[in-house]
Amino acid sequence: TSVEEMRGRLVCYVAQSAAAAFNPAHKLLNQVIEVAQIHGNVTGTNAKKRALELFGRMGLPDPEQFGSRYPHEVSGGQLQRAMTAMALVGQPDLIVFDEPTTALDVTTQIDVLAIIKDVIEEFGTAAIYVSHDLAVVAQIADRIKVLRHGAEIEEQATSDLLHHPREAYTRELLAVRHGADVKPRAMEGGPILAVENVSAAYGSSRILDDINIELRQGANLAIVGESGSGKSTLARVITGLLPPISGRVRYRGRPLPLKLRGRSRSIRKNIQLIYQSPDIAMNPRQRVFDIVGRAAVRLAGSSKREAHIRTLELLEMVELSASLGESFPGQLSGGQKQRVCIARALAADPEIIICDEITSALDPLVAEGIIKLLARTQEALGMSYIFITHDIGLVRSVADDVVVMREGRVVEQGPRVEIFAPPYDDYTHLLISSTPITAPGWLEQVVGARRTEAAGN
Repeated sequence: TSVEEMRGRLVCYVAQSAAAAFNPAHKLLNQVIEVAQIHGNVTGTNAKKRALELFGRMGLPDPEQFGSRYPHEVSGGQLQRAMTAMALVGQPDLIVFDEPTTALDVTTQIDVLAIIKDVIEEFGTAAIYVSHDLAVVAQIADRIKVLRHGAEIEEQATSDLLHHPREAYTRELLAVRHGADVKPRAMEGGPILAVENVSAAYGSSRILDDINIELRQGANLAIVGESGSGKSTLARVITGLLPPISGRVRYRGRPLPLKLRGRSRSIRKNIQLIYQSPDIAMNPRQRVFDIVGRAAVRLAGSSKREAHIRTLELLEMVELSASLGESFPGQLSGGQKQRVCIARALAADPEIIICDEITSALDPLVAEGIIKLLARTQEALGMSYIFITHDIGLVRSVADDVVVMREGRVVEQGPRVEIFAPPYDDYTHLLISSTPITAPGWLEQVVGARRTEAAGN
């Protein structure tokens, strides 16, 4: 289709970062139906009806009331689904999806992929799906084009590319996706961090309910669960950003002040958080050198000259050019922003790093490099990691211990080799079985199996 043929037609774009795409001062429903009303010539009543239907089909909680919330009152995965609904509600002729499922847990991802595929077929909508996850695009794409450094590597029909890739780079992408479990490590250290009977809430909405977990010295703890299960809220409690309503957090056996402002520089230095959304984690008016260097000065006690040298070293470690140090966040890609956030956390020389979905915005090869970087840093410095993730493949490749969360509670926890060995807990089995594979038709099989199971119940 030529540019002239597309004039006058409705084209929608689903951005990679939902947090940056929504206006924080307006309620979600008003923003979701705005495109349909202004550009799709849909009345307010019909637009609202379509939006509520899409909220329900995408598994958003309490669809009738969900739209009355502001963007900051919902999880990252829920916000991403709301933005997908915003694009679909006007029934556009073309939708460009830019990593629309990277912030979603595996079970929700299936629901969103299924609704995207259904709506595209139902309304004859054309779609361009930009993604670094070949297993995801394999479920909805007719053809796949592989790009690298702005150039086309190859393009084939989906099945042909997955089974007979022509180029080495494509084969590398597929190989990373098929990574194997790592061998369990022998761990002798006791707990460096303990969460004891913690409950937390936003206003009157309780998010965490009596959570107990431990992070062992030098170990990797993975916290997995669906969007809205409380994973990121738990990270905020540990770092002091959200004081719990009950319970406590211990660091090296000593209770931590519940609020961040009550914690010493040493404690703040040693417990760092890499946020899920880099767009809301960095000051858009500061350059990269200032963002990373400030952590080295204020937390690690470096001089400005030492901080600049350290920043250059860290940018190289996370595979960013030193020239990007003069850039503002708005001039970087999503993956580059996330790597800046990783460099900033490392600049503090912490003992514990909480990684909240840090690889979701990265392509598989870069993500693999970041994980190897964190592993090398851990081996050299003995730091401990908490990985908050919905990526079961990542859990298999990094975790020593696993905590499975659902609706603010711990479903089960223990060594990864035990949690991921049959017989599984029912909910853990759901998460594992929902992890996409590159075989075309897998999505239809999973959705069909779910519908059959639901009908049987």
